[in-house]
Amino acid sequence: MIARVCDDHPEASVRQLCQMLSVNRAWYYQRLKLGSAPAPDLALRDAIERLVLEFPGYGYRRVTAALQRAGWMVNHKRVLRVMREESLLCQLKRGFVRTTDSKHGLGVYPNRLASCVLSAPDEAWVGDITYVRLPNCFVYLAALLDAYSRCCVGWQLSHTIDTQLALDALEMALARRQVRPGWIHHSDRGGQYASRDYITRLESVGAQISMSAKGNPYDNAKAESFFKTLKTEEVYLNQYQTFQDAEANIGVFIEDVYNAKRLHSSLGYLPPLEFEAAYAQTPVS
Repeated sequence: MIARVCDDHPEASVRQLCQMLSVNRAWYYQRLKLGSAPAPDLALRDAIERLVLEFPGYGYRRVTAALQRAGWMVNHKRVLRVMREESLLCQLKRGFVRTTDSKHGLGVYPNRLASCVLSAPDEAWVGDITYVRLPNCFVYLAALLDAYSRCCVGWQLSHTIDTQLALDALEMALARRQVRPGWIHHSDRGGQYASRDYITRLESVGAQISMSAKGNPYDNAKAESFFKTLKTEEVYLNQYQTFQDAEANIGVFIEDVYNAKRLHSSLGYLPPLEFEAAYAQTPVS
């Protein structure tokens, strides 16, 4: 309104205009500033909403990093404020269900990963198994992650939680990656990973076998973190009706979202595949 008055009466002074409106000049300048400025945060809110829709598990720090990668000049405090105002903060939580049975008579191994300092991909992999609920049953997901890049290098979904499930995930990883003798395979003490067939396959490719302490899932925190992300950002947001439905959607999330797009705070807010590509381009000192 004020801007239109000024356009319509360019000859009128600010004082005359204020007298006509019965306002002081401070009020006039404040209103002129607000009237000529774009609606605050609208574009930012749209960008944040698009990110949260694509990555429902993103917190404000990861959203901030994604925005900055896209060219936004924004800090985490502003992003947090907008996300609070729009109720966009992630609140997805589910209970923990144990899938490990370490009460077996099979051999176990010390935790070699705990004292290892990793410097490159494929020096160590971490493996674990979780469950996915279907309408009438559970199915089970085995996964192997590169401990350096957090990339999921192998996975398998099955109706049964057995050694073959773990072996199939391992075979996928071995077909995709190149490991050198002495690499570390870390897991919990579950019977699938301690079985003779699984240990024999690891030994055949020169692995050092490492296992978490009994009853301590935090020894395998990277695998646990992966499953938490998978559950909150994919599984809990869908209602899989069939095994094939679950397998297809989980596969897309792992390969196209988690490995290729999702930003990881521990990787400097890069996706695992981008982090590995940057490592490959780093000159050897």
